[in-house]
Amino acid sequence: MKTIGAHVSASGGVENAPLNAAAIGANAFALFTKNQRQWVSKPLTAENIALFKQHCADHGFGPQSILPHDSYLINLGHPEADKLEKSRVAFLDEMQRCEQLGLDRLNFHPGSHLNGFSESECLSTIAESINFALDKTAGVSAVIENTAGQGTNLGFKFEHLAEIIDQVEDKSRVGVCLDTCHSFAAGYDLSTPEWCDAVFDEFENTVGFNYLMGMHLNDSKKGLGSRVDRHESLGKGVLGLEVFKFIMNDARFDDMPLILETIDETIWAEEIKLLRSYEK
Repeated sequence: MKTIGAHVSASGGVENAPLNAAAIGANAFALFTKNQRQWVSKPLTAENIALFKQHCADHGFGPQSILPHDSYLINLGHPEADKLEKSRVAFLDEMQRCEQLGLDRLNFHPGSHLNGFSESECLSTIAESINFALDKTAGVSAVIENTAGQGTNLGFKFEHLAEIIDQVEDKSRVGVCLDTCHSFAAGYDLSTPEWCDAVFDEFENTVGFNYLMGMHLNDSKKGLGSRVDRHESLGKGVLGLEVFKFIMNDARFDDMPLILETIDETIWAEEIKLLRSYEK
């Protein structure tokens, strides 16, 4: 079964996110559990938590269909010790918020080396950061999102993801989220069914579909291998629609949150209908 949704607003409280998702006909959603532009936010209240769980139950959203995203400020591969510690503390807080809400995964961008040390050292630092958070939490998996490779961001190669996972101690609590725009911008051609076959075979051989815990479904404003992260509405970018047709008819993408982060939230309901129309 395909569970499709969007990264919806949690303005006014996390408990509003499942309501916003239901309003666009989604059976999955993503959210920020705190203000993504702040290092520290006020704790979730007992009322926030109870209402979130109730609204999820009311609309049929289980943990397997919800993909929370951490703050964009966090860099788990930071080369400076004090800033790395700040990121690790913030990431742990995000993991603990997921615990409180009964969620089982947290999506995050792996990190950037900022020209402060080598790629390999940065990837090891990211893995150490994941281990730090997993040691202090339970029941929540750290879900690494592949990146477009913009600037000094790592995670744009499947080999990067594999190298991080290899160094995570509890592999039962680490996973991957693949973003179609990021993949295309990083050089993985998803523009035809044949290329989709090749790219996802490469993912299976390098990382493994057993680690895939979510997808971000976005068209791209920029071209193949551009290393520029610019999302576009489905069918309005240079990636095109074939990859979304492919995903909707491949059982390897069942039972995980398939999340739109496309740029026009006013047409999310139509994009969800479009995706569902591809299922045969």
